[in-house]
Amino acid sequence: MNGTEQKENSYGHVLKYTGVFGGVQGLNILMGLVRNKLVALLLGPAGMGLASLYNSVVTFVSQATNLGISFSAIRHMSEIFDSGDRCRIEGFVATVRAWSVVAAVIGMVACVAAAPLLDVYVMGGDGHSPGIMALAPVVAMTALAGGESAILKGARRLRALAVMQVFMVAVSLAVSVPVYWLFGMHGIIPVIILIAAANLAATLHFSLRAYPIGGLRALARPGVLSSGAGMVRLGLAFILAGVFGSGAEMVVRAYLNSVGGVGAVGLYNAGYVITVTYAGMVFSAMETDYFPRLSAVNHDTAAVNLAANRQIEVSLLIVAPMLTLMITALPLLIPLLYSGRFAPVAPMAQVTVLAMYAKAVTTPVEYITLAKGHSKAYLALELAYDVMFAVLVVVCFGRWGLTGAGVALLASYAVNTAIVFAYARIRYAYKPSRPVCRYAAVLVPLGFAAYAATFIGCAWLRVAAGLAATALSAGVSVYVLQSKTEFMEKIRNRLFRRK
Repeated sequence: MNGTEQKENSYGHVLKYTGVFGGVQGLNILMGLVRNKLVALLLGPAGMGLASLYNSVVTFVSQATNLGISFSAIRHMSEIFDSGDRCRIEGFVATVRAWSVVAAVIGMVACVAAAPLLDVYVMGGDGHSPGIMALAPVVAMTALAGGESAILKGARRLRALAVMQVFMVAVSLAVSVPVYWLFGMHGIIPVIILIAAANLAATLHFSLRAYPIGGLRALARPGVLSSGAGMVRLGLAFILAGVFGSGAEMVVRAYLNSVGGVGAVGLYNAGYVITVTYAGMVFSAMETDYFPRLSAVNHDTAAVNLAANRQIEVSLLIVAPMLTLMITALPLLIPLLYSGRFAPVAPMAQVTVLAMYAKAVTTPVEYITLAKGHSKAYLALELAYDVMFAVLVVVCFGRWGLTGAGVALLASYAVNTAIVFAYARIRYAYKPSRPVCRYAAVLVPLGFAAYAATFIGCAWLRVAAGLAATALSAGVSVYVLQSKTEFMEKIRNRLFRRK
């Protein structure tokens, strides 16, 4: 392994960019909290459930038609970018943009054509076909923005990506609240369209400054589409995996809609967002920084193992204290973030938080399959998880209600972790490092201890036990990160320098 690769996979580098994008995501979440609170008050559970269904439709159609370019292009762009060949880079950028235009056209046509079926099987057949058709431009804009975003990630334009994320949350807040205040539930579709347009404009602003080549002009270049065949082959597997994932989510939401009504969908979505999405702030660096680094060294087994283990270690150390605190604070946070009508989702969210420990250790290993371009293996692993997830949610919700949905998510993540690690060990000779095992053996039980404390009858004792678990988890994380990177000194030096 050369010096550059060692530097990029050092604790300092991983911690820096996990912190950068985790911090950006944290800022996004703080701004999003205001938005979610206002939207929850304006729309209520039913309105948020309807918005969730429309967004599920957009995600499903987008992932079914975007040719996987938003992800597969990162791997190819990263390898070419490291070569330093400007001609190859610009040629591949033209290829990505040409295929993005093709995907955008396919997506629009598919959204319009499939609207009646989606209305029946997802929206309950309540006459939402015109609304789904109106979202066709959103699918097209998502495909175009996905291609441009992949270019920025592969070229390591990390600052631009961070700025873009902050901008989008600000736009989302500025657009959604006044529109929902004026039009209520009738403003759901306009909000989705306006946010998609703003996202495309922001992405184009940064990508065209870096590589000023027009997507439509790229279509006219001879051989531009055929040169992206390898990218599209990997992307097709990513598409099918996305279809399975979105399909599983749609099945779950459709089942909840049929059994508990749109209000149950809104509660489930709130619980899912506050745990999987909010806790995912630590994982936001995975696709932006980690995956391009992993793709660049995908032929070196030792380098792949080092990159994966370092990412797991840092992710687990950062996310563990936050998870224990979330478990303790969720009964108070949910009414504050949404409204009192969302309080019943707290037990589901607390169970689901435990699944994020599995996500922290599994996600970096899952990326190995993608970095190596093994599309069939990735597809098989994703399909196994999606089927398991949908079946478990239906079974567990029927037995224990919303809490059962949280149990299903935890069980799905746990089994998926075992499957992914076993496969990576057999095919890629991946082995978790001793630090990974040590940190998990200490931090994960503290999370379960915080969850066990939620069953204590006395309120102050329940909170005290949860905070004690949080303090222990934070103490372990700070001690380890300090010993590896001396990050406290760096923070102190930076603060004094500013003063």
